Amino acid sequence: MECCRRAAPGTPLLFLAFLLLSSRAARSEEDRDSLWDAWGPWSECSRTCGGGASYSLRRCLSSKSCEGRNIRYRTCSNVDCPPEAGDFRAQQCSAHNDVKHHGQFYEWLPVSNDPDNPCSLKCQAKGTTLIVELAPKVLDGTRCYTESLDMCISGLCQIVGCDHQLGSTVKEDNCGVCNGDGSTCRLVRGQYKSQLSATKLDDTVVAIPYGSRHIRLVLKGPDHLYLETKTLQGTKGENSLSSTGTFLVDNSSVDFQKFPDKEILRMAGPLTADFIVKVRNSGPADSTVQFIFYQPIIHRWRETDFFPCSATCGGGYQLTSAECYDLRSNRVVADQYCHYYPENIKPKPKLQECNLDPCPARWEATPWTACSSSCGGGIQSRAVSCVEEDIQGHVTSVEEWKCMYTPKMPIVQPCNIFDCPKWLAQEWSPCTVTCGQGLRYRVVLCIDHRGMHTGGCSPKTKPHIKEECIIPTPCYKPKEKLPVEAKLPWYKQAQELEEGAAVSEEPSFIPEAWSACSVTCGVGTQVRIVRCQVLLSFSQSVADLPVDECEGPKPASQRACYSGPCNGEISEFNVDETDGLFGGLQDFDELHDWEYEGFTKCSESCGGGVQEAVVSCLNKQTREPADENLCVTSRRPPQLLKSCNLDPCPARWEIGKWSPCSLTCGVGLQTRDVFCSHLLSRELNETVILADELCHQPKPSTVQACNRFNCPPAWYPAQWQPCSRTCGGGEQRREVLCKQRMADGSFLELPETFCSVSKPASQQACRRDDCPSEWLLSEWTECSTSCGEGTQTRSAVCRKMLKTGVSTVINSTLCPPLPFSSSIRPCMLATCARPGRPSTKHSPHIAAARKVYIQTRRQRRLHFVVGGFAYLLPKTAVVLRCPTRRFRKPLITWEKDGQHLISSAHVTVAPFGYLKIHRLKPSDAGIYTCSAGPAREHFVIKLIGGNHKLVAQPLGLRSEEEVLPARKASTKEALQTHKHRNGIFSTNGSKAEKRGLAVDTGSRYDDLVSRLLEQGGWPGELLASWEVQDSTERNASSEEDGNAEQALPHLPFTMVAEQKRLDDILRNISQQPEELRDLYRKHLVAQLAQELFRSHVEHQDSLLKPSEQRIPLVAIPPRKHVSGFSSALRTSTSSQASGGPRRPQRKPAILRKISAAQQLSASEVVTHLGQTVALASGTLSVLLHCEAVGNPRPTITWARNGEEVQFSDRILLQPDDSLQILAPVEADVGFYTCNATNALGYDSVSIAVTLAGKPLVKTSRMTVINTEKPAVTVDVGGTIKTVQGVNVTINCQVAGVPEAEVSWFRNKSKLGSPHHLHEGSLLLANVSSSDQGLYSCRAANLHGELMESTQLLILDPPEVPAQLEDIRALLSATGPNLPSVLTSPLGTQLVLDPGNSALLGCPIKGHPIPNITWFHDGQPIATAAGLTHHILAAGQILQVANLSGETPGEFSCLAQNEAGVLWQKASLMIQDYWWSVDRLATCSASCGNRGVQQPRLRCLLNSTEVNPTHCAGKIRPAVQPVACNRRDCPSRWMVTSWSACTRSCGGGIQTRRVTCQKLKATGISTPVSNDMCTQLAKRPVDTQACNQQLCVEWAFSSWGQCNGPCIGPHLAVQHRQVFCQTRDGITLPSEQCSALPRPVSTQNCWSEACSVHWRVSLWTLCTATCGNYGFQSRRVECVHARTNKAVPDHLCSWGPRPANWQRCNITPCENMECRDTTRYCEKVKQLKLCQLSQFKSRCCGTCGKA
Repeated sequence: MECCRRAAPGTPLLFLAFLLLSSRAARSEEDRDSLWDAWGPWSECSRTCGGGASYSLRRCLSSKSCEGRNIRYRTCSNVDCPPEAGDFRAQQCSAHNDVKHHGQFYEWLPVSNDPDNPCSLKCQAKGTTLIVELAPKVLDGTRCYTESLDMCISGLCQIVGCDHQLGSTVKEDNCGVCNGDGSTCRLVRGQYKSQLSATKLDDTVVAIPYGSRHIRLVLKGPDHLYLETKTLQGTKGENSLSSTGTFLVDNSSVDFQKFPDKEILRMAGPLTADFIVKVRNSGPADSTVQFIFYQPIIHRWRETDFFPCSATCGGGYQLTSAECYDLRSNRVVADQYCHYYPENIKPKPKLQECNLDPCPARWEATPWTACSSSCGGGIQSRAVSCVEEDIQGHVTSVEEWKCMYTPKMPIVQPCNIFDCPKWLAQEWSPCTVTCGQGLRYRVVLCIDHRGMHTGGCSPKTKPHIKEECIIPTPCYKPKEKLPVEAKLPWYKQAQELEEGAAVSEEPSFIPEAWSACSVTCGVGTQVRIVRCQVLLSFSQSVADLPVDECEGPKPASQRACYSGPCNGEISEFNVDETDGLFGGLQDFDELHDWEYEGFTKCSESCGGGVQEAVVSCLNKQTREPADENLCVTSRRPPQLLKSCNLDPCPARWEIGKWSPCSLTCGVGLQTRDVFCSHLLSRELNETVILADELCHQPKPSTVQACNRFNCPPAWYPAQWQPCSRTCGGGEQRREVLCKQRMADGSFLELPETFCSVSKPASQQACRRDDCPSEWLLSEWTECSTSCGEGTQTRSAVCRKMLKTGVSTVINSTLCPPLPFSSSIRPCMLATCARPGRPSTKHSPHIAAARKVYIQTRRQRRLHFVVGGFAYLLPKTAVVLRCPTRRFRKPLITWEKDGQHLISSAHVTVAPFGYLKIHRLKPSDAGIYTCSAGPAREHFVIKLIGGNHKLVAQPLGLRSEEEVLPARKASTKEALQTHKHRNGIFSTNGSKAEKRGLAVDTGSRYDDLVSRLLEQGGWPGELLASWEVQDSTERNASSEEDGNAEQALPHLPFTMVAEQKRLDDILRNISQQPEELRDLYRKHLVAQLAQELFRSHVEHQDSLLKPSEQRIPLVAIPPRKHVSGFSSALRTSTSSQASGGPRRPQRKPAILRKISAAQQLSASEVVTHLGQTVALASGTLSVLLHCEAVGNPRPTITWARNGEEVQFSDRILLQPDDSLQILAPVEADVGFYTCNATNALGYDSVSIAVTLAGKPLVKTSRMTVINTEKPAVTVDVGGTIKTVQGVNVTINCQVAGVPEAEVSWFRNKSKLGSPHHLHEGSLLLANVSSSDQGLYSCRAANLHGELMESTQLLILDPPEVPAQLEDIRALLSATGPNLPSVLTSPLGTQLVLDPGNSALLGCPIKGHPIPNITWFHDGQPIATAAGLTHHILAAGQILQVANLSGETPGEFSCLAQNEAGVLWQKASLMIQDYWWSVDRLATCSASCGNRGVQQPRLRCLLNSTEVNPTHCAGKIRPAVQPVACNRRDCPSRWMVTSWSACTRSCGGGIQTRRVTCQKLKATGISTPVSNDMCTQLAKRPVDTQACNQQLCVEWAFSSWGQCNGPCIGPHLAVQHRQVFCQTRDGITLPSEQCSALPRPVSTQNCWSEACSVHWRVSLWTLCTATCGNYGFQSRRVECVHARTNKAVPDHLCSWGPRPANWQRCNITPCENMECRDTTRYCEKVKQLKLCQLSQFKSRCCGTCGKA
């Protein structure tokens, strides 16, 4: 380079020529070694666009062959071809169209992508299958394959990378970036499942934005895909994708494949518009769409150019930055758009040195000196020298001639040429006095040349601020010698105003408010008044000053204003106005431009409308809307229109007018018609009324309130009451009230004085007609005889009630015939006495049966005779006979509980002396009485309820407290009542019976019957003999129902016992000691059960039909076991066994001997039962005698303290059944019981053995649990668990010598005497939870005391708690979002969706806490198959998961404790949804051949319509439209389209043809007579005016000066004004001419000012001698071609600017010490760039200190 610089001027040209000439000879060493010549120049490109090939040749210099090839290739013209260029291979095929092939011309089409030979030219004849290879190879540069950049060169396919280089394997990434890393786009994949229904026919699958690539969608299902597009200009489009193929949609290639069950959509991209993929409903099943594509990241960081240099010369620095760029709109946006994408990494700023040329010498001036005068004009000076600044920034003075290229700055200038401040006096204040002499003041200010209050005035020339003043009004006080001083505020104010620290206001501009805009739309002006004003503080007034008195710029008094668009567009300004407001048109022409921004709203919502494209003026940089006047009107795009909303109008609500209000005040109602209609034809206005559900909008209300204000008070009569008589003149009344109807519809009752109108009548006459004739009967006469049978009569008269209300007797022939029985009847008195016989023998007699009947099994009907007791099961029919003698059966009367009985639907009183009760119910229990004259007999009926308990009397005559004593007294009563003849019911009319029922209500056998029903030990042999009977015989008279628990199926149907036998049992029980009575009662009940079985065959005759057969009973041996006694029976020889005479059978009885203990000797004690034995220290033997009688002979067993005695060598059983105890010890103390048992019963007696007379208590260690009995009795010492309400008796039987005293304690506290019973027992009546505790019995005498205790526990059976909040809170805490249900005894229900889970709660309480067990459909929940469950909260909650149609059913919880059980249940139902085809919709047409009815699909749940989304997963039934209304239409007018207008403007005419047509059912329309249409509709017009608008045209001014921006060498832009006017020259708004093509308002022009080019200087020295960061710069400036002077750079912007810096001295530095290698390191440190590696190494010294 250095030699070139020093050579002569012509040398460089010669050198360049030498290089060109010798280029072919210059060869590399490799070429010389291989004897190849140098490569030749590149050939011309094979193509001008689209990628071609160029080649270069070389020749072999050797006579031998050279290694390698003599040709090489490269790609060229790698720019896209215009769309109209066509395919390169197709051009080569079409070149053969004019060449005959086998004697025939063909039009040839290319055959691409041949896998065998892609570089041969194969073509196909159009319209045929003929394929011919027209050339062995295609032209160089032809693509091998349509989807590849690989090209054919010399007939071979060469690989071409995306960088358009041969042999390159570089490929585009998924984002379309060559050799990219995929960071400029992101992968989007997903799946869509259709949610379509009859009301939602289409849905959006995915929106794919502009620029996306590699799109692939696969739809599976019956629905169809279609596309909607929107370009960046706002143009919208739609493609239905109806068939398979490749389409061009908005310049994007779309490949679509349609199969029967799926559709595939592919788009390679990049998309040139936004694509919205939608799916349209086409079948009953749902569809799924899978999609994948690469979406571009449209906001990316872009590095900016370097900012302007910090210095214009001498070396400065400049930085780059990064801005966020929108690739879609090609504009810069806010940084947060780029921060949204994590892939975007903001580039770090770059720093470089700039303007390194040495600065030329320049004039440098010192600051001006102070002015010689502060006002009135002075002089100031400065020093000016010529200096130079070197590259290091040092400034030195040089000779002035170096700076002479610029004029020297002045060194002297005038200063402070304004006037000096002067005093300005204000007006005087009022005088300080109102009479005589006073003072007045004024404000004196020092005002400068600007009118501002400042200092600087001479005090000597200051005017005075006060003076005397005289008021001519005389004062009546003596004058003061001195003037009166001003008051302090005046003086202070004057003082402050004259001081320098001014508090007064300075003169300033005061603008008023802006006026309104001069125009209502478009751009106008606003004006305001601006005044120069000052505030005078002492007078608090504002004074106007001349404008020049106010300093500073005057605010604007006029400005532009914009009042919005005028009907969508803005009138153009004229040029002058625009220039004045906005600074000229040419600047706005560069910044703003027109763009389409979508379309306006459709002119019609349905049935076809029009949309107009919206054209907006946008700022090119910010993309924000701007005023339309800022865009050049001539560039406005043409108007675009498109059709829209072509679908027929949907169903809509038609609303009628409101009806008149139903009331004039209060609150009335108005109604109106609202119906759903469908507009079929907008032209013919044909409307069809549809079903309401076809209108999807909410139905408008059909009723509304009206006249909502209070009515005046008025009379309100009520309805008339029924007439007092049905005939003969009656009277009826009504209530008439004074009320006021209020505005809320209610009535307010008021006093009658509020209603001014006369009151309506409140009573009236009624039934004003005669009554029919009727008989009037008198009372019955007395019986005609004094005894026996007689008659009674009564008289009758015929009468009639007249309409006047008067009754009159008329002829008997006018009344209906009177029956004979109405006037005479028989009567019966006591039988008359016959001579010679007592009278009692001839009185009536009832043959009663004294029996007790107990029904144990269901029977349809039972027959009884009065006189007994019957314990029956419900629902049994009863026939009760009353057999009489000496009395007529029709005269028998019946009573129940003292009340006369008559026939009814439930009870039949027959005239033959019997009574029938149909299906017994609890109210039928009671005492039935049969009366035959003076003779009376009773029959007691009682009902047996559940668990074989007697049903209590429904009348509740006796309280619970009376029941127990009654039972205990029953045995005593039985003895007394047994004295009556034959039972409790006597037949001789005693006084008590004549007063009513017998004193005994018939409850004496209740206790025995109850125990008999509870008896569990029926003899097995008897049962076996009963079971062998034929089942048909047993069921002959029984009617079994499901309530088996109320019957005893193992017993005979009905047991019969004689009352006398039961009376004997009651008497026998009453004679026993109290402590043995219960034991005897059990024994006798068991014996009674055996007797009833034995006598059943004899009793069967009275209950069963005579024809029924019986099986003879088998012999029954004596009973071997009685509960509570020892089963160890000893056999003994008796006289009966040896065949002696047979004695009557007798139950056991133990002989009691009341005597003192016999002491045979000091060592032996002999005693009988019923005594107390006191063991002494010398007692060696105790002998206890027990003698019992009975037949068969009783068996004797012994027990001690309730346990069987274990015999040993010390405790012996003697042959006479006595018990002997040898050498008694303390362990032998206790109660010894002798039990005597045979087949008929048992008896037992106890004896107490004490130690030295100490107290002894009879105890029982058993635990007694009672849940059913009303009373329980136990011996002390055990545990009682019972339910509430039971009477508990604790026996404390004591023994001792002397007799021990008994005391009772509860929880160690002594109880009072009211609880005690006889013999030390304790009675707890009606126990409750408060009675629970430990009860102790203490027995004490002289020898000591003993205490035994019984624990009483109160059981609460399981039951449902009254409050359920706790269980509900537990359910909520267990599963807050799960459906739940509580079980109940009656059952509850919960409906669930399939797959749901549920919680079931079992609310329960009881004591002890019940144990809960869950069941499903009657089976334990643990054994339920296919059921996922969890038991929570100690069994109170059951969680069931994943319920399906097979798992629901009934879930039940069983809660049980010792007191009882409780079942509760709940049912779970799985709801299911399905599609149902509803009725057909309204026909789409009323006539013609296009009417169809579409079946409507409904989503149902259990036959109830629900939201269709519930049926989304269900298969839709296939529906087909049904043809309808296929009939001829009525005649109607048909019109053609309007003809073209006769004039294009200024008013013309257009016509159309109107005919009367009739549309047939076949779809053919035929013309008919006009009269047929005239009858139906008015004839449409056939002529109308058109194009009424003015005739307008565009006019324009002459072209302006060529002074616009330079756009090329010598080229600039010039403008002209284009405006709209009429043909008469009247200017109009621009929109009037918008339909005409607008002339251009801008054009290129020749400008001398644009004869410019870039000029560069020499490079400066490198900034570094080594390293990687040295650079050098040069000056680049735009200069005029002719004057060679520098001009502004923007004039050269049409050409590329040459580089003004470059790297240099890129060599490693030898010395690696840490030092700065650039002089800008301080700036690097200030900008905090030391963290960047490139700056840290260059500024090692400075950054190391940081």
